[in-house]
Amino acid sequence: MNAWLDRTFSLTQNKTTVKTAVIAGLTTFMAMAYILASNPKTLADPAYIMGDPALAAQIESCVFIATCLGAFVGTTLMALLANLPFALAPGLGLNATFAYTVMLGMGYSYAEGLAIVFISGVLFFAVSLLGLREAIVRALPHNLKVAISAGIGLFIAFIGLVNGGIVINNDSTLVGVVNFSDFSAGAGSRNAVVALVGLLVIAVCSSKRMKGGMVLGILIATAVGIPLGVTVLPEQLSLNIVPMFSEYASFSLGAMFSGFSSMFAGQGLLAVLSKIFVVVISLSLIDMFDTIGTLVGTAQGAGMLDEHGDVKNMKQALLSDSIATMAGAFLGTSTVTTFVESSAGVSEGGRTGLSSVVTALLFLASLLLAPFIGIIPLAAAAPALIYVGVLMIGSSLRSLDFSDPTEAIPAFLTM
Repeated sequence: MNAWLDRTFSLTQNKTTVKTAVIAGLTTFMAMAYILASNPKTLADPAYIMGDPALAAQIESCVFIATCLGAFVGTTLMALLANLPFALAPGLGLNATFAYTVMLGMGYSYAEGLAIVFISGVLFFAVSLLGLREAIVRALPHNLKVAISAGIGLFIAFIGLVNGGIVINNDSTLVGVVNFSDFSAGAGSRNAVVALVGLLVIAVCSSKRMKGGMVLGILIATAVGIPLGVTVLPEQLSLNIVPMFSEYASFSLGAMFSGFSSMFAGQGLLAVLSKIFVVVISLSLIDMFDTIGTLVGTAQGAGMLDEHGDVKNMKQALLSDSIATMAGAFLGTSTVTTFVESSAGVSEGGRTGLSSVVTALLFLASLLLAPFIGIIPLAAAAPALIYVGVLMIGSSLRSLDFSDPTEAIPAFLTM
């Protein structure tokens, strides 16, 4: 078995072993498992905001399954096509764009949003296949590239603060901070406390370089929410996942096809494309730059570049990412992208696709957790959004020269 794995994934050639690959794959999974809680909550939030809790619960349940399957498919593609130790899943920021721009802002349904994601995946696939990536990367100024990432970071951090109840609506100043002096039952300050506890746990774990800090933060915040009345435990909890899969198959799987039908019903092709053009381009560019940044940054730090200084199998990696986005849309989730958390596994010695296979199988096994996902309150999942947003802002703005107004002003407007 070890010999077959060695031949298939070139373990000896990449100076790694089966044991190291397994540990690296587990580490990557622990670093990004928070998406299993965050993604369903984010995509279901528009339905809550629009006053349809039944639809929100249905979306949340089905998107959890789609998240597991999308991560499994995308990460497996990366393993088999590119033989690289990178994992994929529905991306934070990209899912926020899906929920709050496409669904809430533009008024498209969940199914229509999936159709838009599929189109963006096709565009990314064409760019990767035709080798246009280099031309696009060269065409965009450096300050705009990093500003896009920083802007998305600001966006998802703000969404996290709102979901956590820390930032609230204020008619005078547009936004305000929750009143912590009011701690009565049902007060927003209780949600804020839950979110802040989770954020504190994540920050401590990160400073101590503990693996799985975001998962631990979400779980502890959920537990803290029980006595505060934020986490509502069900009277009965069925471990039978068959009904959930049945609902998923009828509601989410392939829903993008009905989305295409309703989106184009009674409208010309050009009319619809003109409406969704900007968001399709945005999703494609964000996905591409996130993926390239993750691949180059992680590979460079781990000495995984070829003799020309390029990431090995870069084209195959980008094709894997774009195919994963199309597959994710079919499965029922927002844009699937390469996660920067893959660097956690690379730091543990992951060098080949075998690490990705391990991560993919763990995401598939996570389907068994489906009955529990509804227990996690929105406030407990919010700290992950805030923390990832902070990381995106920090890593992006570090390379911007704010002393040069010709660089700072366009970047600020982009953000």
